[in-house]
Amino acid sequence: MASQAAVKTTELQLPAAGVWDLDAAHSSVGFVARHLMVAKVRGSFDRFSSQITIAERPEDSSVTASIDAASINTGDEMRDGHLRSGDFLDVEKYPTLDFRSTKVEQTGPTTLRADGELTIRDTTRPVTLDVTYLGLATDPFGNDHAVFSAETEIDREEWGITWNKALETGGVLVGRKVKIELEIQAVQKH
Repeated sequence: MASQAAVKTTELQLPAAGVWDLDAAHSSVGFVARHLMVAKVRGSFDRFSSQITIAERPEDSSVTASIDAASINTGDEMRDGHLRSGDFLDVEKYPTLDFRSTKVEQTGPTTLRADGELTIRDTTRPVTLDVTYLGLATDPFGNDHAVFSAETEIDREEWGITWNKALETGGVLVGRKVKIELEIQAVQKH
């Protein structure tokens, strides 16, 4: 049976120190972008992996993640095909989107900020994830699950993804800003 031990920090109680693997079946990597300047289009990536290293002090923790770019899914095959093309993710040439944290900082009783580097296509830029630790839960099989929620917003053009079409009424077809939303469950490696 897995241990419910946790590391006590100032106001923030993290799961036990160690390496935690992403539970992909119970996690999601989503995004939201503007379409026609006003509407929101939501999508996700269906295949991804991540490893979280929880340290005794939150500041010494780290995370790495890799997303299969071809697994993009907005519920519209034609749009997904365009997003996989050279106009956007160019998945044939750049099969993954990768994140590596460079700094973790506690920002509140249950919140953290994870600064890191996000690589999309051949461009690596800094990003900051606002993370909320939602707690530790044990499944019916005795596995502890550390649960996190995180989000950030990026300007896709900073990664060289500049394709767009002007609208007759003004503005553009696809917004520059993309909100990234993560719901993460991780299970400690044994």
